[in-house]
Amino acid sequence: MSGFGRSAAPPPRASPGPPRRSFLGVRSVAGQVLLLQVAVVVLLVAAAVGTLILEARGENTREARDRSMAVAETFAHAPGTAAAMTSTHPSVVLQPRAEQIRKETGVDLIVVYSPQGIRYTHPDPALIGERVPGGGEVPKEAQTQIDETTQGLAVLSLVPVIGPDGSAVGTVGVGITVQSVSSVVNRQLPALLGGAAIVLALGTAGSALVGRRLRRQTHNQDPAEMARMYEHHDAVLHAAREGVLIVGGDGRLLLANDETRRLLGLPADAEGRSIADLGLGRDLVALLTSGRSPTDELHEAGERLLAVSVRPTGPYGGPPGSVATLRDTTELEALAVRAEAARTRLRLLYDASVRIGTTLDVVHTAVELTEAAVPRFSDFASVDLLEPVLRGEEPVGLDMRRIALGAIREDHPLYPLGRLISLAPNSPQAFGFASGRTVLEAELPDFSGWQEQDPALAEVIVGFGIHSMITVPVRARGVTLGMASFWRSEKSGAFDDEDVSLVEELVALAAVSIDNARRFTREHTTAVTLQRSLLPSALPEQDAVEVAHRYLPAKAVGGDWFDVIPLPGARVALVVGDVTGRGLQAVATMGRLRTGIHNFAALDMAPEELLASLDDLVVRTDENRPAVGDSAQIIGATCLYAVYDAVSGRCTVVRAGHPGPAVILPDGTVDFPEVPASPPLGLGGLPFEAAELELPEGSGLVLFTDGLVAGPERDVGTGLDKLRGVLSGVAGERSPEAICQALVTSMVPGDRSDDTALLVARTRLLDPARVARWEVPKDPAEVGRVRASCARKLEEWGLDAVGFTTELILSELITNAVRYGSEPIRVRLLYDRSLICEVSDGSSTSPHLRRAAMTDEGGRGLFLIAQMAKRWGTRYTAQGKIIWAEQVLYPSGADGADAVGRAGPEAELPALWDDVPAL
Repeated sequence: MSGFGRSAAPPPRASPGPPRRSFLGVRSVAGQVLLLQVAVVVLLVAAAVGTLILEARGENTREARDRSMAVAETFAHAPGTAAAMTSTHPSVVLQPRAEQIRKETGVDLIVVYSPQGIRYTHPDPALIGERVPGGGEVPKEAQTQIDETTQGLAVLSLVPVIGPDGSAVGTVGVGITVQSVSSVVNRQLPALLGGAAIVLALGTAGSALVGRRLRRQTHNQDPAEMARMYEHHDAVLHAAREGVLIVGGDGRLLLANDETRRLLGLPADAEGRSIADLGLGRDLVALLTSGRSPTDELHEAGERLLAVSVRPTGPYGGPPGSVATLRDTTELEALAVRAEAARTRLRLLYDASVRIGTTLDVVHTAVELTEAAVPRFSDFASVDLLEPVLRGEEPVGLDMRRIALGAIREDHPLYPLGRLISLAPNSPQAFGFASGRTVLEAELPDFSGWQEQDPALAEVIVGFGIHSMITVPVRARGVTLGMASFWRSEKSGAFDDEDVSLVEELVALAAVSIDNARRFTREHTTAVTLQRSLLPSALPEQDAVEVAHRYLPAKAVGGDWFDVIPLPGARVALVVGDVTGRGLQAVATMGRLRTGIHNFAALDMAPEELLASLDDLVVRTDENRPAVGDSAQIIGATCLYAVYDAVSGRCTVVRAGHPGPAVILPDGTVDFPEVPASPPLGLGGLPFEAAELELPEGSGLVLFTDGLVAGPERDVGTGLDKLRGVLSGVAGERSPEAICQALVTSMVPGDRSDDTALLVARTRLLDPARVARWEVPKDPAEVGRVRASCARKLEEWGLDAVGFTTELILSELITNAVRYGSEPIRVRLLYDRSLICEVSDGSSTSPHLRRAAMTDEGGRGLFLIAQMAKRWGTRYTAQGKIIWAEQVLYPSGADGADAVGRAGPEAELPALWDDVPAL
């Protein structure tokens, strides 16, 4: 103990007592006999007391060793001791705990030190942190040593502290002096000496001492409790359903319970015999004698599979040997095999549920089914669907198209992709299709009827090594869409009933996705058909611009549209738009908006006024829409409206939440002109602002929806940069069709998520020689002069055939302007694809067509114009209005008359024109 702390000062020596009186002076016989008896008694008492003291000392030494070892092992193995020793401040945790245990257990010393010998605990706090004398080497195992110290005979127990990783992190030392243990005996010794003369008292005291020791060894249990404990231990040991056997250090069987005898087939006299002589398996005998400590190590014992766990008994206070536990896992192994198979099937179904149905495409969904089955479930898999299903129609007929085929080998003899298959009446596929049931052909070489579909091919299939087949109807919502077939070659086992259950779930999962894709295909086809019917099938004839266009629908049909609308005065309106949302609702909304634009354009509104009217139309449509749930479905749209004038070369552009146009100048420069941004249609009440562009002849104007420049993998800015690059590369070709095709090829992805409308126009200018203008004073006499000038211009243009009709129209329009309008009054003739007469004045009043009575003197002028011209109308400007009339030009003598439109013979015209004073 001196190695753990300071040595105590030696106790002072006792002074010699007075000499004892001799009793040898007795001389009488009685005295001598008495003395002899007394001497014999004293000798007996001394021998008994000496024997008792020696025995007590030995017992005290053992007691001290057991106590110190128990305290050391308890402290070393206590939860938290190893963690505390590896912490930052181990003494803070360990010192209070060590002192408490030292006081409670009665030991003299508890010292915990590190592998380097640094003390973490000590009864004397001054020694904490100092090194243990002798280096403090960690013992490999628990040990006890007995030393003679200045305080007497002392017992020191050392126990290593093992960390979580199995390495020693320190040592716990517990010391106790034998004197501390023998203090109890010393207190009892006077009583024993006082009663030594009486044999009965001595025997009683010895019996009491033995009883006290027995109670200490048995943890203060009386004999009845001990008997009950051993009876219960024996009952539990033999009733347990887990085998228990104890093997001694010499390899002999010491104990085996009933379960062990049953599992190993031990004879009745197995205890005491060597385990090598008991007929156990070689591996099991080697394990029980190896000294290893495995847990649930599997070993065969006859037809059984045992899980064996072995632990040594020595470290736990018992004699050398080991205890082994045996568990029968034979049935568990079979269950584990079935559980693993079930887990594999569930995993296949889970993976298939994630993998199948990722798109609303019938063919792609069928391919996903074959990919999920091959090679995890089968070696080959195919999906055959009825022809109408592929078009999104209801399934009818028996002819199927092979649309998916998965195989582990490419040289298989099965029908290839795209093959049209007609089912034989008695084939398994035909039976399964008609009955809606799965057909299992576990052994194809048996030729049980499946070969009737194609006997020659059946021979090739069997020769190829395909030996087992399952064919399952692809059935969803009570309708059979086709058949899915699965084959295994000679590399795999035959299909069984469990495989049938699995494949039915797999195909049912795919069937719903295939039917969803079929329905989507039908709806998509309907939406595309409706959309294309609402889009212009052919662009109208006009000479203001040369136009090319593209419309590319996405998988989810949207509301993109484009339009080219001829306007009077050699003008043309170019329109692109995009309705928010997808499906039939967006398509129907697009049709309404396109109709509205045509109606508003027929009124010849200014572009900003037209979008304002269109915005009001969308707002009113939203207000009249029935609510869905708690709120009404909001309709929104974007639109770009541009009006190009072929006479002036000006283009007026206005946009509502839509990307602006791209302009390709004649020198190849690509520009994105600034067009004031306005909100999308449907917000209501917000103004729209237009931009005026000067476009030289031959300029390119590119109008597009956001599907061209935006997408999941690029933003609008990146798309516009790419658009500029593409346009710069093809600007030299100048052909709208070439530009349009280049944009589609470079900008539109194959798997587009948004539909795209594209309109490319190349501007033209009307020859100034085909434009005539006159200023008309506000004087009725000027009508004849202007009419004569117009006649000469028509003769110059070679339009003598329409001269009379044109003079008639101009006379009425100029007369009305002079009579009812205000200055300035101007006349313009435009010779384009048609002849356009325009009369403008500073008044905003508009004439109205009416039917005059027979007695009316006037009111027939506009009626005549409506009969002579193809169309006529009024266009308002910032300075007033323009009344125009358009005549279609016919070759001279085409209909036997040099006239225009629906005019009759000249003889009938004067009667209708009598109310014109200018004539």
